Amino acid sequence: MTVEKSLRVCEKGHKFYKTSECQSCPTCDKKNKPKSGFLSKLSSPARNALVHEGIDTLQELSSYTEKEILKIHGIGPASLPIMRSSLKEEGLTFKE
Repeated sequence: MTVEKSLRVCEKGHKFYKTSECQSCPTCDKKNKPKSGFLSKLSSPARNALVHEGIDTLQELSSYTEKEILKIHGIGPASLPIMRSSLKEEGLTFKE
């Protein structure tokens, strides 16, 4: 099964191809990547998903269970160890 890519253009004029409905521009994502903090350690889809949900601090992240975080579109199981480690460094954990 071949998935067809469609050409997209972001609001800044960057052209890119996507197979999903995701509208995030790879060029803009690279420019907007934080230099430090737990969000800087995550992939662009995971980072964008958390920011879209209003989760941009470890304190906010700790108010969610792992299952709740995995239900957010753009976050996969590979992101959990990074988030767990970042939470642990600050003496926090996911909600039980």
